[in-house]
Amino acid sequence: MNAFPLFGHPPARSVRWWTFDVLVTVLVALFSFPYLHQENVTPSPLAILVVVALTVPLIVRRIWPSAVFGWLFGVSAAVGLWNVRLVVSFALVVALYTIAAYQPRRQALVAAGLLEGGVIAAVIRLTSSNWWHAAILGSAMVAAALGLGLYSATRRAYLKELHDRAERLERERDQQKELAAAAERARITREMHDIVAHHLAVMIALSDGAAASAGSSPRAATAMRTVSATGRQALADTRRLLSGPATDDGPDSERKPLPDLSELDALIARVRAAGLPVSYELQGAPDSLSAGAQLTIYRLAQEALTNTLKHAGAGASAVVRLLYLPGEVRLDIEDDGAGASAPQPETAGRGLAGMRQRVQTFGGEVQAGPRSPAGWRVSARLRLDQEMPA
Repeated sequence: MNAFPLFGHPPARSVRWWTFDVLVTVLVALFSFPYLHQENVTPSPLAILVVVALTVPLIVRRIWPSAVFGWLFGVSAAVGLWNVRLVVSFALVVALYTIAAYQPRRQALVAAGLLEGGVIAAVIRLTSSNWWHAAILGSAMVAAALGLGLYSATRRAYLKELHDRAERLERERDQQKELAAAAERARITREMHDIVAHHLAVMIALSDGAAASAGSSPRAATAMRTVSATGRQALADTRRLLSGPATDDGPDSERKPLPDLSELDALIARVRAAGLPVSYELQGAPDSLSAGAQLTIYRLAQEALTNTLKHAGAGASAVVRLLYLPGEVRLDIEDDGAGASAPQPETAGRGLAGMRQRVQTFGGEVQAGPRSPAGWRVSARLRLDQEMPA
């Protein structure tokens, strides 16, 4: 059990802390000695012992505030019955201040009441007439000690609250940084999946075709050049994603911005070159779309066509339909491959989750599932009037 519940073990206190309390104790003792002289009589050893008993405990007043006050009050009451002049000291006033500063308010009020009663009793015994003048002075000292102690306690509690609040704000700031970093990592992961998975799927399809026709057709060289160009595009997209836009005139200054709807035709052309027949249907007049909306539509088409290349099988074809409606855009990608009959994973992949996250930014939704009798369909709807900030 800890014997010092409020301040800890005394040796843990700093030298400055102990020096201050010793200095206060010495000052109280010096102010107490003049009251021991009565008619120029040298104070007796007993009187000096009383002063020591009333002052030395002040050294540990901030460790045991209530115990020190109780000891001083008990000694003063016992000695006062014998010689009240020996107990005229500032020791109890300092002890009362300590209780008010470090103990609950109820204990401070009880201690102030006891000391006030002792002051009145001492004044009445010391003065035969006009005792109330001295009583007012003594009561003012008690009130001042109580008030200063309560003010010190309030100020300490206020500073502690400010310190705790600053620590909470620092923790919340660090948590916000971690959340922002996690969100950025998720965004980069999603972008990496959308970019790299698509380009690698095209490269695999082209490479397979080149390997099959290398010995009998000059198309193999063209196919392999397309593989090389697609690989360079994937590398450039990855560098741009991780490093940001270039600011110099070096080789990296040729990096392209993030894709938009103007590059949708090029995307479909690359998929066609990989061996998947794709038709593109556009309905309605395109409104002025934000860069985020255009990127989202592009990535949706890219992810869906990449999945078609991976899973639709030989002889499949796909249709991309882009429909502009008032306040919204609809995108449908359908294929007639083996999507309905192919075994489905137990959990959704990162691609579908990434699509849904993108579309939710615009208050929309994504639906994906098999078609009847065969094939796969991805349908997305973007609400252009509900775009949320990233």
